[in-house]
Amino acid sequence: MIIGADRERVIKNIKKAANARDFTAKVEVGDPVMSLKDRTELVNNFWKGQKSFSGKVNNDIGHIFFNALTKILTSSTEFRGLNLLKNLPKGGAIVTANHFNQIDSLPIKRLADKTHHKLSIVIEDTNLKLPGILSYLMTYVGTIPLIKSTSYIANKFPKHLHDALENNNWVLIFPEQEMWWNYRKPRKLRRGAYYFAAEQNVPIVSTFIEIQTLPKLEKDHPDFYQTKYIVHVLPTIYPDVSLNAHDNSKQMMEKDYQEKVAAYEKIYGKKLNYDFTPWDIAGWRNKANLLK
Repeated sequence: MIIGADRERVIKNIKKAANARDFTAKVEVGDPVMSLKDRTELVNNFWKGQKSFSGKVNNDIGHIFFNALTKILTSSTEFRGLNLLKNLPKGGAIVTANHFNQIDSLPIKRLADKTHHKLSIVIEDTNLKLPGILSYLMTYVGTIPLIKSTSYIANKFPKHLHDALENNNWVLIFPEQEMWWNYRKPRKLRRGAYYFAAEQNVPIVSTFIEIQTLPKLEKDHPDFYQTKYIVHVLPTIYPDVSLNAHDNSKQMMEKDYQEKVAAYEKIYGKKLNYDFTPWDIAGWRNKANLLK
């Protein structure tokens, strides 16, 4: 994971993965590495802790902190296309967005707040082991950890997802899976979010987050300019009741990808091309070494 360090190492990994069209490559450095057994135990303990008295208290504290953090860090975030949510049916929904930052859930949290929905966030199981305050936030802000285990995905995960949706929550799932830091382009999507939307018969609230480079340099990282976000709400995608979950998920995934590509091309004024260029990383200033 990177908040400040190792950015250029990560950018080199992004360059390699993009040119190889390996869109779900893990490009971050220093992420926790755990066995399936340890990850399963970690998530089981997470759910036990959620039911405890201390877990409930920490959830209240975590949400207060999360709300405050959202207001502070998204104060400059803009929202476009909110009119597309006016006729959204009451109830839960799955939200999709491009994944480019450890805190890129905050703009979606702000969007959910605007529509009076609570937000649940699907996270990779090992995120529960991130250092410091990140681990606390990953545990106590309404997250749903996902283990890459057939048994968990088929049995326990749908139940937790159903509970959140039944509570009229929006559930944020990043269908690109891996985070590519400040990467502007929409990547190819994975089918899971759309399969669960079809199974649960809930819509996909599709979004694409534009990353703008600002003229002011980051205080602690002079090789990078500051950035701001614009959340573009795209047309809502609904399951086709005449299709089974498998066919529905393929159709919904392709439609969402097309929407995100169209949004990218309109916003940035260029055709999508996955050959890596320095421009792909918003805010990156010192680019010479990677181009050699």
